[in-house]
Amino acid sequence: MSASILIDGNGRFEGYASLFGKIDQGGDVVMPGAFANSLKKRPASQIRMLFQHDSKEPIGRWLEVRETEIGLKVRGELTATVPRSDALAALIEHGSLDGLSIGFRTIKAARSQAAKPRRLLEVDLWEISIVTFPMLASARIQPPKLARQLRRASQLFASNI
Repeated sequence: MSASILIDGNGRFEGYASLFGKIDQGGDVVMPGAFANSLKKRPASQIRMLFQHDSKEPIGRWLEVRETEIGLKVRGELTATVPRSDALAALIEHGSLDGLSIGFRTIKAARSQAAKPRRLLEVDLWEISIVTFPMLASARIQPPKLARQLRRASQLFASNI
């Protein structure tokens, strides 16, 4: 895979910041619909794009944040001429950095047994960060072609259930 297709010349990129039904390193599983109420209250323009969850490091803006059948699909744009953003664009283009991570407050969660993962049923989404090490390993900036392939695979899986 050519890393240069992860970000375009205007600093725009896309990917999945969260995937439904996957256990993260903290033992949480985001369930379908968990972001719905939050996204009704807070559109993409009000969700902050940060570097490493640092509120002193805004790096761009989210153009689109929405739930799909796979998870939380995002499309964003780094702010040109901001030194950190320029550096991140180069790292993303090189394929050296591609992690995404969500910053949220838990509204509703459930756990069937103490040893089982916590299921996040509703969260209040505040920010999405570009990170070196995402809590959910598969939360990544992706080439648009790969995102389309994931969507098609998920649709095929759903139609066979």
